[in-house]
Amino acid sequence: MSASQLSLVEHFARIKDPRREHGKLHLLPDILTIALCAVIAGASTWEEVELFGIAKQAWLSRLLALPHGIPSHDTIRRVFGALRPGAFEDCFVAWMNAAYDACGLQRIHIDGKTLRGSRRKSKDGLCPALHLVSAWAGANHLTLGQVAVDGKSNEITAIPKLLELLDLKGCIVTIDAIGCQKEIAKQIVEQGGDYVLAVKENQPTLFADIRTLCSQALETDFAGIKHEFFGSEATGHGRQETRTYLAIYDPPGLSSAAAWEKLKTVIVVTRERQQGDKHSCEQHYYISSATLHGREWEEAIRGHWGIESMHWVLDVVFREDHSRTCDANAAANLALLRKIALSLLKRVPGKGSMPAKRLRAAWDDAYLEEIVGFLAVKEEEPQPPPSQEFSPSSHAASPG
Repeated sequence: MSASQLSLVEHFARIKDPRREHGKLHLLPDILTIALCAVIAGASTWEEVELFGIAKQAWLSRLLALPHGIPSHDTIRRVFGALRPGAFEDCFVAWMNAAYDACGLQRIHIDGKTLRGSRRKSKDGLCPALHLVSAWAGANHLTLGQVAVDGKSNEITAIPKLLELLDLKGCIVTIDAIGCQKEIAKQIVEQGGDYVLAVKENQPTLFADIRTLCSQALETDFAGIKHEFFGSEATGHGRQETRTYLAIYDPPGLSSAAAWEKLKTVIVVTRERQQGDKHSCEQHYYISSATLHGREWEEAIRGHWGIESMHWVLDVVFREDHSRTCDANAAANLALLRKIALSLLKRVPGKGSMPAKRLRAAWDDAYLEEIVGFLAVKEEEPQPPPSQEFSPSSHAASPG
């Protein structure tokens, strides 16, 4: 990936600045870039973003204009609150499209997450926490975009909007049971992709048909049914898990099959787990428009847990649920910054843990520059910024 392909500063420059020209002291791309670098290096509040900017002003001056130095945390907070999340997401998706055009994609996983710390009070009572539906390319460690909704129940309306942002040609899209909808399956196929959708009781007819199909297939020893078995085992953390995959191609007897666009395969996954004296066995069902074989099914289905892993890292490492940013716009934009930071940290070479990478980014300018190496270095040296003390209070009155 070349720097010219992935210059995030160039993409930031395309965002319409929501502020009035009068009294505007700091450039929007500068504010966004400072915030991104700060989040990579461990910042989780607007005050910490400002402190990072002050500490790293000499390094940032090589990359950014900074006509009036480092903006105050109040300025940064106001800008992120005024910035329309859709505009930021469009910019981000354009950048990610350039990124995965360069590296290629195979699987896209979609899931939702609630920002619990964004729950806020209003005149009418307690407003619900912000819920975000995200797309994650697990194999490439790239967040591809997000759409904000009022609650988990609205994921069904958010997923089509998120899919519209993505180039799905040649990709396999996995979604959990809430996204197992006929319209969503049709949209994925029409956009040139294939789907793998989890099936539960929220689709009662399809769920019952699959269970009946499996029972009849077992009773007849799969006579006349094109199918494939394979399995895998995993041991760790004191437990042993055996997973058996059954793929039934061109499944017969599904009364609603015609309503699901290009439904070609039913997949049944049986998971048996032994941990000490405890034994459990459960089955999960999936439908797909793809015709994969062997381990390809496991990669697609188990790969979906990559987005769950991303959500875990956002909570545990980035402390997302502890964030008290209550403004809906600011909370959504800050969440997107965390995802960008996570994607960049995942892709940087090295086997260090995520907390260790963030610490090193805070301490080592060369390492931070490697992480954000796509940032365009200015051709001309900036004018020296006004002297500032290392204190947030010295910036609190900045109107920009």
